[in-house]
Amino acid sequence: MPRGRYSLHDPHDHTPLGEEHFHCAPGPSGWRYVSQLTFPSGDHRGSTDLTLDELGRPIRLELHAGGWQIRAGALDGVTWVRTDPAGEHAVEGNAPAHAFTGTSPAFLVAVSRLLRLTPASPSTRVRLVCFTDPVLAPRTLDQSWSLLKSQAHATDNGPLIVDEYQVTALDTGEQHTVHLTGDVVLAAPGIELEDLESPPSAFPT
Repeated sequence: MPRGRYSLHDPHDHTPLGEEHFHCAPGPSGWRYVSQLTFPSGDHRGSTDLTLDELGRPIRLELHAGGWQIRAGALDGVTWVRTDPAGEHAVEGNAPAHAFTGTSPAFLVAVSRLLRLTPASPSTRVRLVCFTDPVLAPRTLDQSWSLLKSQAHATDNGPLIVDEYQVTALDTGEQHTVHLTGDVVLAAPGIELEDLESPPSAFPT
């Protein structure tokens, strides 16, 4: 069960946004990721709890940030309920999308698991619902993912396979690179892996 810490920053001006302390693990029915987020001051900022099924679909998502809460899952595309800070009004949303995304590294692992690309795969388009900080406002966006290469890196625990993805925002054409190994993000825009207490988990093929 990987357990560790990511540092988060603004991908444009590199302003520190805080840290995400996480643990995750594959199970008999899929994969689960749980994290707590803090501000740079160390104060609590929110949490992420994401569960995927064996096909990589988001069967359960719960987010907390800025007093707002999201409960979501794959249903008729994807469906979510966003609750206001006072807890008095819940607004349901639905979109013909494949999965969710946001600032948490968990979403990058989830999309890669859903697409299951190989270096020989063509670029694959995916529609996602993004919950934006700081109030978890939903926004639908389209991305294109391609797996550029998979390389083995020698470690004390044996070879570590690192996958390098190119992700393109289809509305702006902006491209960025994501490096994953198993169910851990090594580096991505706004994300750096700072500490990892145990090796990443390998998904079954």
